[in-house]
Amino acid sequence: MIKAILFDLDNTLIDFMKMKRLSCEAAISAMIDAGLTMEKEKAMKLLFRLYDQHGFEDPRIFQKFLSKYQKEVNPKVLASGVVAYRKVRAGFLEPYPHVVRTLMKLKEKGIKLGIVTDAPTMKAWIRLMSMKIGDYFDVVVAFEDTMQLKPHTLPFQEAPRRLKVKPEECLMVGDRPERDVKGAQQLGMMTCFAKYGNASAVFSGADYDISDIEELLGVVGLHEHPTSEKGKKK
Repeated sequence: MIKAILFDLDNTLIDFMKMKRLSCEAAISAMIDAGLTMEKEKAMKLLFRLYDQHGFEDPRIFQKFLSKYQKEVNPKVLASGVVAYRKVRAGFLEPYPHVVRTLMKLKEKGIKLGIVTDAPTMKAWIRLMSMKIGDYFDVVVAFEDTMQLKPHTLPFQEAPRRLKVKPEECLMVGDRPERDVKGAQQLGMMTCFAKYGNASAVFSGADYDISDIEELLGVVGLHEHPTSEKGKKK
C-alpha cells in the first residue's frame, strides 16, 4: 500500500529546463545589449557548456562565463544579465498542468507527500512557494540535508524517516531514471517515471511511466481504472 509519494522537483513539478533556457536567453540578450561581444547562439552554447560542468544551481555561472570567454567581468554586462535572468525566471515559476489538482486529491486521501531534490534548500523552497504548492508537502529533503546527490541512497532514506513510513511504502516520482528511479529502487521503493519532463529517455526501468502528473491518481487507485493505458504498470 502506498502511504507516501516522493517527488523530484525540477522537470517533475516544474518545467525547469524551459524556465532555465528562456531565462538564459533573456540574460544573454541583455548582456549583448550592454556590451557582450559574442553572437547569441554561440553564447548560449558556451553558457550551457558551463552549466554541464558546474551544475544548473551554480549561483556564479554568469561571472564564470564572462571571466572565461570575455577575459574580464564587466559589472555593467554582468548586472544586465542577472536582472534579465531574474525577471524572466520570476514570471515563469508555474507548475506543470494538473499539478495542484493532483496534489490536492492525494492529500485529501491522506497520502503523505514529500520532495527529494538535489537543489539547495532555499532554492527549492523559493520554487515551491512561488508556485503556491509548498503547503502540500510534509517534508522537503534538499541537498544540504544529506550532502549527497541522487542516486545516493541517503536522500531517499531521509524522506521516509521524516515521514515515519517504510521505504517500501513510498512511491518515488521523477524525470531522471539514472537518479530518481535508480536511487529509489535501491531501497525497495516503487518508482514512477515522469516522462513528460524527459522526452529523451528511451527506457526508464520504473514500475510506472506517466505522461501527465494526473495519471498518478490511477497509479494509487484513486481512479476507477488505475491500470489503463495511461499510468500503466509495465
